Amino acid sequence: MEISVIVPILNEEKNIPEFLRRIQAALTKIGNDYEIIFAMDPGSDRSEDVLKEHHRRDPRIKFLKFSRRFGQPMATLAGLQYSSGESVVVIDVDLQDPPELIVQMYEKSREGYDIVYAQRKSRAGETLIKRMIAGLGYKVINRIADVDIPPNTGDFRLMKRRVVNEVVKLKESHGFLRGLVAIVGFKKASVMYDRDPRFSGQGNYNRFLGSLRIGFNGIFCFSTYMLSISTMFGFAVASFAFVLGILYAILKFLGAPFPLGNPTIVILVLFMGGVQLISVGILGEYIGRIYEEVKQRPKFIVDAAVGLSSADATGVKVK
Repeated sequence: MEISVIVPILNEEKNIPEFLRRIQAALTKIGNDYEIIFAMDPGSDRSEDVLKEHHRRDPRIKFLKFSRRFGQPMATLAGLQYSSGESVVVIDVDLQDPPELIVQMYEKSREGYDIVYAQRKSRAGETLIKRMIAGLGYKVINRIADVDIPPNTGDFRLMKRRVVNEVVKLKESHGFLRGLVAIVGFKKASVMYDRDPRFSGQGNYNRFLGSLRIGFNGIFCFSTYMLSISTMFGFAVASFAFVLGILYAILKFLGAPFPLGNPTIVILVLFMGGVQLISVGILGEYIGRIYEEVKQRPKFIVDAAVGLSSADATGVKVK
């Protein structure tokens, strides 16, 4: 198999036909030896029926249906595990990322690059607040993370088979693909593009809380810097309290008037309480992720694999 395309979806029946029309036209320019694997969380629309109909027309269109909703990151990892192509592309079905760009990404990979990621020049259809949060998030992650994640990139990328094999072997349960790909390394290149608005409907995965959760995974799963910040903040507060205590003692010794009473106590108690809660929250984020890792629950459970077999899910494929 020359190329596999992984498409995580949830309630996207209106986007599937147009997506397939455009992506098959693009893939045909590369060749006919391809597969399109939809990794589907169970939803409330007719996405499964639409995919079954397209599979009957073209067996190269395949899909996984999970036993429950596992989320976009796990759906993507499942698709990677079941894929068999020498090159593997991850793309969303909403057509914000143009399928036609895959041809350019594939040609770029033939120059010797193992990973070709699509980097956004503009983000049409997104609110100013979301663009600001995304820009700030990338800056924070790259500032403190132990890996380099290119700004203005998503999961839309092409990876050679050896990259996919290494990503599949990783045991992390968070599924933050951008970070996992950065961990395994290999030679990278970028292709610039303008991101389009959604073709139809509203996003089911990348809403505010979902994006925030993905951002937290980028911060807490690839760096211990937040623990250092908590420690430094604690020392700063302790130093402030120590200096304030000496100042109060000096003022008392000199007989100078200085503010005391309920307002001062309330301010200090609230300040210290806030610092403690922030520190406990940071610890909780790390402990929660440790808890998720040590349980070693399956990242996903497949209810149905149409066009795919259990033999395709061996995890690492050698070509």
